[in-house]
Amino acid sequence: LQENEKMSIWVLISLAIVVLVLFISVLKIQPFISFLFVSIGLGISFQLSTEETVAAIQKGIGGTLGSIIPIIILGAMIGKMVAKSKATLVLSESFVGFFGPKHLPFAFMVIGFIVGLPLFYSVAFLLLAPLVLSTAQRYQIPAVYLGIPMLASLSITQGFLPPHPAPYYLVTHLPGADMGVTLGYGILISIPAMLASGWLFGKTLKNIPANPMSFVEEGQEGKLPGIGESLLVLLLPVGLIAMQSLAKGLLPPGRFLSALIAFAGEPMVALLISLVVAVYLLGFRRGISWTELRGWLLDSMKEISPLMLTFGGAGAFKEILQAMHVGDALLGLVQGSSINPLVIAWSIAAVLRIVTGSSTVSGITTAGLILPLLTEYGVNPNLLALSIGAGSMVLSHVNDAGFWLYKEYFGVSVQNSLRTWTIMETILAVVGLIGVLVLEQII
Repeated sequence: LQENEKMSIWVLISLAIVVLVLFISVLKIQPFISFLFVSIGLGISFQLSTEETVAAIQKGIGGTLGSIIPIIILGAMIGKMVAKSKATLVLSESFVGFFGPKHLPFAFMVIGFIVGLPLFYSVAFLLLAPLVLSTAQRYQIPAVYLGIPMLASLSITQGFLPPHPAPYYLVTHLPGADMGVTLGYGILISIPAMLASGWLFGKTLKNIPANPMSFVEEGQEGKLPGIGESLLVLLLPVGLIAMQSLAKGLLPPGRFLSALIAFAGEPMVALLISLVVAVYLLGFRRGISWTELRGWLLDSMKEISPLMLTFGGAGAFKEILQAMHVGDALLGLVQGSSINPLVIAWSIAAVLRIVTGSSTVSGITTAGLILPLLTEYGVNPNLLALSIGAGSMVLSHVNDAGFWLYKEYFGVSVQNSLRTWTIMETILAVVGLIGVLVLEQII
């Protein structure tokens, strides 16, 4: 790319993000429509042809929705089953009884980290968010104050720790990186990042106005489910996916048991199995008719349909940015720099995260761009993987599907989502980089 073309990329992207925020926040245009307008305008302004622009938008919508729709729908159905059956009541009362109301934010932060280790972010979010929100509603605890610590933990596991997609890709594609070493270092830097972004920052969010989705059902007849049944429904997908990860290292490939565990541990299959278990334990076993259960499941899909449209729009915007070859422009900016290569890697991942909205895309793209620096500077590849992971979490905003998942479930305005979610993600990214730089001095 020529210098004037590189400059025009950043000008156009900046304008596009400003217009997107104005459309959604000020003019109150539905996010999906806003994303389409901005994506088309950005593509045409960058002189992509009409065919290229439309193809990129279609690819972005299809690629994004194709990968997450089954997860989102199945997770929402399980969440509705848990809410309608009052399993959230059983779990929240058990949690309050065990930890006490004052320690719930810290407790949910730890629970989020444990549950987030084997699960994709969206799966873990959809399993834990109903529990957090029902507990907040029942005990009059501010939803954002209770939820941010849990969400920080989920974000940290996604960005820093294999076997999540981006960290796993980084470890397997950076020469010399080791899965166990990266995981160990990642856990070390996760602790201060989690405490700073989730627990300490979360303490400042007690007065954030929110109108979250309700997962507390009043007046529902029938006996309450037991704590064992409620925990089983919540933790079954966690266990199935964790078993898949363990089996890969312990069982020889090609055996029937290995294939069975691998099949059951796929996130979509694990959630489908868990939904069937939920329908039986929380529905049929409590005397709920199939007609009523079917209504619950249909209601869950209606509630998340606007969210899925928003995800599709964000995917279209991301694909337009990739069609503009943002990565090439970034590489040209950092070549020949004397800055610490770990900081360079973090910065590249951060910029890609800001403009594409995807931590996974940011991490994977940065891995390809950063290889020359790995060779030139001889930097520790495990720390390089972690610095990229930290950068890929920074400044999540309106082009990130996770931003909208948080906004819709917790019922927070765009402005307050930026004030809470976006700052939380940025704190953990910065503290993660600091942790990497400290480790570099120690090892």
